[in-house]
Amino acid sequence: MTLVAPRFQARRTPWPRPATLLTGAGVALLPWMVVLAKTLPQTAEVANWSTAWIGLDALLAAGLSGTGLLLRRHDPRAAPLAAATAALLLMDAWFDVTTSAPGGARATALALAVCAELPLAAVCAAVATRRPVL
Repeated sequence: MTLVAPRFQARRTPWPRPATLLTGAGVALLPWMVVLAKTLPQTAEVANWSTAWIGLDALLAAGLSGTGLLLRRHDPRAAPLAAATAALLLMDAWFDVTTSAPGGARATALALAVCAELPLAAVCAAVATRRPVL
């Protein structure tokens, strides 16, 4: 009889299995992206634009600060918070660049993405995977 560590034992999950559900949802988004690409307008006026951006920056501030505090305490909860914060930083960089006006605004967005958001996302990803950072 082979003993297997408890963390490696197979777990039974109720149907639909989460892996199947999530994979199916990801595949289902592919044709939806084609529909959006063909039907969305190139420009749009958006209500609550500043609220959306301030809210995202508030989440980033909480994620970065929280990750730093938990990391300083050697708290294992730093890893999942760092992973979520890395994802938010990538999203922030993407939307900053893609929604900026051509010219100086785009240059600023690219500079912030390359010099701040993407490097911070890399640090958060390293924390999330427990890779040592410089």
